[in-house]
Order: sequence, then C-alpha cells, then structure tokens
Amino acid sequence: MNANEALSMYENLAGLTRQMSQAAKAGDWNEFANLNMEAKVEARSAAAGVPALEGAQRLRKIDLLKQLMANDRAIRDVTEPCQLDRALHAH
Repeated sequence: MNANEALSMYENLAGLTRQMSQAAKAGDWNEFANLNMEAKVEARSAAAGVPALEGAQRLRKIDLLKQLMANDRAIRDVTEPCQLDRALHAH
C-alpha cells in the first residue's frame, strides 16, 4: 500500500463510519450492518501495514482519524445498552 492508497482507505472509512452513525441514529440496523461489512472489507487492506506519512499527508491522516473517532463515539452513543434499549422502544 502506498501513501495515496492509505489516504484513500482512511477517506473511505471516514465516509462509511459517518454513514453508519447516521443509520444508527435513524434506527436503520440493516443499513448499519451492510455499512459495517463494507468498512470491515475496506479496513482489511491495512492488514499488510500502512506506510508512514509525512507533511500534508500526515496531517490529513490525523484529521481523518479524528473523524473516525468522532463517528465511533456517535455510534457508541446510540448502541450502548441503555441508549439502544431506548432507541428500540422508540421505534
């Protein structure tokens, strides 16, 4: 994997996790599961390792990782047991 491929992977994962967050908030668990599978497939490309990035590419990677973490937090806010129970009873 080269630097451009690594950034593309992070971009795709950030987009997928954003969509997963939206699906979770909407209670669309089928869409959430489909997006989760896409994210797993995308993340597999990192199994062989991701190159170290420098300069602007490194800053972009950091920004994308922050987005991924924020999306993960938003998903957890919905899927944690007490929140999920509340969401399931609302629909």
